[in-house]
Amino acid sequence: MIYNVSSRGYFILMGFSDQPQLENVLFWVILIFYCLTIVGNITIILISSLEPRLHTPMYFFLSNLSLLELCFTTSCVPQMLVNLWGPEKTISYIGCAIQLYVFLWLGATECILLVIMAVDRSVAICRPLHYVSIMHPRLCLQLVILAWGSGLIQSIIQIPSTLHLPFCLHHRVDDFVCEIPAMIRLSCGDTTYNEIQLSISSIILLVVPLTLILISYGAITNAILGVKSTAGQKKAIGICGSHLLVISIFYCTVTAVYLQPKSQYSQKQGKVFTLFYTVVTPTLNPLIYTLRNKEVMIALRHKQCGH
Repeated sequence: MIYNVSSRGYFILMGFSDQPQLENVLFWVILIFYCLTIVGNITIILISSLEPRLHTPMYFFLSNLSLLELCFTTSCVPQMLVNLWGPEKTISYIGCAIQLYVFLWLGATECILLVIMAVDRSVAICRPLHYVSIMHPRLCLQLVILAWGSGLIQSIIQIPSTLHLPFCLHHRVDDFVCEIPAMIRLSCGDTTYNEIQLSISSIILLVVPLTLILISYGAITNAILGVKSTAGQKKAIGICGSHLLVISIFYCTVTAVYLQPKSQYSQKQGKVFTLFYTVVTPTLNPLIYTLRNKEVMIALRHKQCGH
């Protein structure tokens, strides 16, 4: 049975409503992660802006990633916390539509921005003498505009067809947030077009970027192996390994949910994966990219001493 959702005015975000004790635990875990995400990413933005030695392409991209993570988590985590805390799990139709647009826009932007960051690191390590001339400020700004703009275009193209689906009468979304795979599963009509559209965009925004990132890190690894210093090799491999770990968690979990939205695997594991790419990776990114970065730690100590 189907209906026009705008006439009913709301959706019900189910989450783990059949496991109230788990929801209580998740509330506190997600709240802690969210606070760490806010503090970590704001710290990166402030340090990158205030410390002259960090006015480089790498930290320009990193500041954009931090800003993106702040917006991305804030677009969904507060709503998630409200739903986990109390019995009221509804979200208005307009609220769900806004969340769909923002969620996909920022998610698609992050996929592209991570590729840009990987290529930047590849150029810095593989062609250090030409790095400044290649990654000049104008190019960096153009790349960032490309990332944010491409994500926005993807959102504008994808979301209208999702919102026009004939949704089932129970209007229960089997997820924590309004995102395309969950909305497709809620539909009682033919979703073939939406699934094909989502699969194509997933290949373009997930599979292709991940491939480019792996190629970039492959070039980095090859350059690192040419370094004579064993200590330098271990340090560089450790840093690249940690970056790849976070990137892999993000891309693999998102791909599992978005590439085949109606698969049994996606339905059963989707909510767990959603927690990973909405809560866990935005917290890990500032930790991985800064705590293991000597320049940032020196800048932090410099600011503390200055106060």
